Amino acid sequence: MMDQGFVGTFLSLLRASWSVLVEAAPWVLIGFLAAGLIKAFVSEDSLARHLGGNSPLTVFKAALLGAPLPLCSCGVLPAAVGLRRRGAGSGAATAFLISTPETGVDSIAVSWALLGPLMAVVRPLAALVTAICAGLLANALDRPGEERPAASLVTLSTTACSCGARCADGPPKSGLASRLRLGLEHAFGDMLADIGPWLLLGILLAGVIETLLPGDVLTSLPHGGIFPHLAMLVVGVPLYVCATASTPIAAALILKGLSPGAALVFLLAGPATNAASLTLILRLLGKRVAAAYLLAIGVCSLGLGLSLDLFLAWSGLAVAPTPPGTNAEGSEWLGTAAAIVLLATIIRATRPWRALAGKRGKS
Repeated sequence: MMDQGFVGTFLSLLRASWSVLVEAAPWVLIGFLAAGLIKAFVSEDSLARHLGGNSPLTVFKAALLGAPLPLCSCGVLPAAVGLRRRGAGSGAATAFLISTPETGVDSIAVSWALLGPLMAVVRPLAALVTAICAGLLANALDRPGEERPAASLVTLSTTACSCGARCADGPPKSGLASRLRLGLEHAFGDMLADIGPWLLLGILLAGVIETLLPGDVLTSLPHGGIFPHLAMLVVGVPLYVCATASTPIAAALILKGLSPGAALVFLLAGPATNAASLTLILRLLGKRVAAAYLLAIGVCSLGLGLSLDLFLAWSGLAVAPTPPGTNAEGSEWLGTAAAIVLLATIIRATRPWRALAGKRGKS
């Protein structure tokens, strides 16, 4: 007979994860809706026209243009390859590669829901600062002879992302209705198939943290100074976690006693780096620019995280994540309905049964 303690813990984990999903689902759906609209009306060609050359202005433009785009750290690579092929400079490409996965309309919406309005504002601003610093440093260190032709990386870069080359496609060149339809199909199809499973994993991990991590475990760690921030940097750099999926994890860690600044380090470093994307960035931009990319993420995320903690201590403001299961009674039905719709949409987008059917058909 199965141990009742294990069953009780497992059910508590599921309840905590479901509560996080219910809290986040309406905002996730709103974020993906906005992502579909962006996809419908923003093309790679229009981005590339603003990003040619190596001037500081192109770095600022790349950071600003990349910030609202809802691409993950693997999905942004094909887009960056396309921009490089159209003449974007190394600094602009670097800024785009950082600001795009670190923030987006979907992750901002989820940040507002789970971390509160202050973090929803601080997070994209921190991503912009990091991207601009990295882009300017990349321009200073760039050696054009070290670069590899971007065209040779198209096939390689798409292998890291389930959406493949479609991540880099521009909007359809047709009528308004067709643009909207294809943009929304991309957001709730290819993009959700790429991000959705990781989002669910992040929500599950948030439930694990809420259920299994003792309430005082993080408060017992050394506080003040740089130790917790360094720990989050070490965890975040090699880990694959998209901006949306990292949000419930950060919220759960803050509720367990992690400082908001240390959580910000994780939110900045995790989405912008992972082992696969770093390899491709090295080949796309060269050793010097790849070093600038990593250095800027490390230094800026630590500096911004420590600055946030100092600002909160000085101002008396607080980051107050939403504890699981604290939805207002009137909004609980909306969150539950949105959670069911989101789960159904992710299942439809990933279409596991179709993949199995395709394999059977080939055998």
